[in-house]
Amino acid sequence: MSGLDGGRLNIGACSLGGGQSALEKAIDYMGERQAFGTELSAFQALRFEVAEMQTKLEAARSLLWRAANAYDAGDPNTSLLSAMAKLTATDSGFDVANRALQLHGGYGYLTEYGIEKLVRDLRVHQILEGTNEIMRVIISRKSTGVG
Repeated sequence: MSGLDGGRLNIGACSLGGGQSALEKAIDYMGERQAFGTELSAFQALRFEVAEMQTKLEAARSLLWRAANAYDAGDPNTSLLSAMAKLTATDSGFDVANRALQLHGGYGYLTEYGIEKLVRDLRVHQILEGTNEIMRVIISRKSTGVG
């Protein structure tokens, strides 16, 4: 289990990095692109989207740090925390990249912006080191003692 726990933490960290990169690309793009004569970054709804994306990443980062600390300390809850961290970080990383693609509009599909690759790469993280459905099974079993 230790090897799986470490791998799950690693995949979670990769997802956070990819999500953070996508967010930064979206913020840069919003400062350059205009709609109706105004930078995208001036629209409150889009700024709220950025706030949601940043919050998702930070929450996942905090859980990942907690799980990594448990792993380093040999905490008996490491497998539970690693599953939670992997689930949260990979879902958050993918969601943020997907939202970043949406903020780019059609340009998000062009390779020169790099968002489409992040979306593809982060999607597979929800499958590697145990699918996120399996993470839910692990979490529920360890939380309820059933199974």
